[in-house]
Amino acid sequence: MTHSLGLPSDFQPFHGRGSPVNPQNRFERLRCEEEPDIDVGYVEEEERPLPQTVFLRDPSVSILSKNDSPDIGFTYSVNPYRGCEHGCAYCYARPTHEYLGLSPGLDFETKILVKTEAPRLLREALGRPGWVPQVVVMSGVTDCYQPAERRFRITRQCLEVLADFRNPVAIITKNHLVTRDLDVLKELAAHRAVSVTLSITSLDPELARRLEPRASLPARRLAAISALREAGVPVSVNVAPVIPGLNDHEILAIVKAAAEAGASGAGYTLVRLPYAVKDIFAGWLEAHYPQKKEGVLSRIRSFRGGKINDAEWETRMTGTGVYAENIANLFRVAVERAHFPEREGPSLSAAQFRREPASRQLDLF
Repeated sequence: MTHSLGLPSDFQPFHGRGSPVNPQNRFERLRCEEEPDIDVGYVEEEERPLPQTVFLRDPSVSILSKNDSPDIGFTYSVNPYRGCEHGCAYCYARPTHEYLGLSPGLDFETKILVKTEAPRLLREALGRPGWVPQVVVMSGVTDCYQPAERRFRITRQCLEVLADFRNPVAIITKNHLVTRDLDVLKELAAHRAVSVTLSITSLDPELARRLEPRASLPARRLAAISALREAGVPVSVNVAPVIPGLNDHEILAIVKAAAEAGASGAGYTLVRLPYAVKDIFAGWLEAHYPQKKEGVLSRIRSFRGGKINDAEWETRMTGTGVYAENIANLFRVAVERAHFPEREGPSLSAAQFRREPASRQLDLF
């Protein structure tokens, strides 16, 4: 017996990886297939090589990405990495790997492009006369504090550049590693030039481990909120993504736990499954929660106008219909109980921006 995606009924996903498959790149006509066992039609479990992470140098010659989406509240972002080892099965950024000729499945988690020149490029960009000081988001696409950051420290170096210029930055992550850079974050906070948002999908460590295999566990994310708050760094929580039948019942609890940890605001988004992500997520459901698969996908269609994904501006984050309204109401109750303000995060300022920053080395004396 096989599942609809061609997976055997006893298929087990790779340990520590989110995607159970490596689907065809929608732009490529050719692909390399594993040679299946002649008798059973698929590669035996013990013969499947464990996918190892490979780091590749990204040759980008610019670092500030400009966004013109009307439902995203920022214009520029910095993405130190392409691909993400966190391996979140639902990640809407997976299709970006297809522009590199790679798969949005396991390739997205195991072939990570590192922008080693990002700090230099950012310094050059902020120093140009035409740069208008404003909030820059890190990352906007993949997580700037994914495991690769422990080794490469690109995010930290970019934050040091931003601190030199006193240019405001809003950080979004699901990794406790953000607390490593408290010294730089405190420096930015002194100028109202930083905010951090921790994404928490679930408080259930088992669900989190399966859904986001290489991201920090929920308790560690709450600990990061506490550490940031104690250091005087503005911090909020994002309940994201809300997935019907998996974590929607946790909205009140997540917001409450984040508030108790020290968060000062909250936001949420509904799950988005563009392009191949819909098949990757369906495969993940088959591998981990087969009994819930149809119910989850059916409910997603209910707030996406009958489709598995709807890319319409303004509604792609929050959905439409009765379910979407119920989630919005539930979130509103959670925010009111936590005594959070209506806006999700603090107001950042570029008033202290300096066009010709002093050298960090000279600042030591």
